[in-house]
Amino acid sequence: MDDGGSRRDALTRLLRVSGLGAATAGLGVWLGARSRQPEESESGAYKIREVIPSDPNLPAMVIAQGDDPRLLARRSIDELGGMRRFVAAGDVVLIKPNIGWDRTPDQAANTNPQVVAEVVRLCRDAGARRVIVTDVSCNDPRRCFSRSGIPAAAVAEGAEVPLPEDHLLKKTNLGASLGSWLVLEPVLFADKIINIPIAKHHSLTGVTLGMKNWLGAVSGPRDRLHQDIHTSMVDFAEVARPALTIIDAYRILVRNGPTGGSLADVELKKTVIASTDPVAADAYAAKTYWNLDANTLLYLKIAQERGLGRMDFENVRARVIRT
Repeated sequence: MDDGGSRRDALTRLLRVSGLGAATAGLGVWLGARSRQPEESESGAYKIREVIPSDPNLPAMVIAQGDDPRLLARRSIDELGGMRRFVAAGDVVLIKPNIGWDRTPDQAANTNPQVVAEVVRLCRDAGARRVIVTDVSCNDPRRCFSRSGIPAAAVAEGAEVPLPEDHLLKKTNLGASLGSWLVLEPVLFADKIINIPIAKHHSLTGVTLGMKNWLGAVSGPRDRLHQDIHTSMVDFAEVARPALTIIDAYRILVRNGPTGGSLADVELKKTVIASTDPVAADAYAAKTYWNLDANTLLYLKIAQERGLGRMDFENVRARVIRT
């Protein structure tokens, strides 16, 4: 993925000084000039990441509430033991937000850019060698990335924010259940992955939270995943094995998701949920914001059966903080 340190540094400088519009345009030109058709041969390999072990002295989930999205992200991670618990010096970290839609932050269809930026900063402070922020958009990626506000905010903190161009997608066999997909290359090689979805209503699954966000890691006929979407969500979560799940619930899309568009469908909750248990985090958000019992969400049952976490978030060590 990396065309060399000097080119990457040049791109980073370009993005830092040019502002959102020019930065995204420069990024598109740089990547477009180097894009190529996806590789036809399957790589057949992806990094098997270790799950961060639980710590009986720390909560497994933190719900942070307050006015500043960056402070909420920072405080929630601090309460979990700090970013150095999750990211080691020299790590390559992939941050996977939702940048699926041609929407502004106020419309709550994409992850809050300030939450993403703060997590980038914390990863860099923890000694990460590279921090990559990307997603496979549903709408035109250049417009999605630009209007989301994420590239400018993340690059300012030292992240790389590549568009999902062909050269960034590698055909990979993800196992008997999922089969072969064009996968974002950082998903395959990153030492650590941090999942940062936004909390939204979803017309098919009821909600789109942490587990659903993994479908944005691949390109291709994603509608075929909808035939058994609950199993597919968990299959992808098993491949990704996030070190940390951070649900952006600062603004949530309560209706007409996942695309939204109307501010009437957005509610201000001023909350960030950080957890080492992705199942509990999804279950908590679904119940808190949509009054959906975990037992009604099939994907949570499947995830719990596979040992990815607990649906009974009430029995998970949790801490609520207000900033």
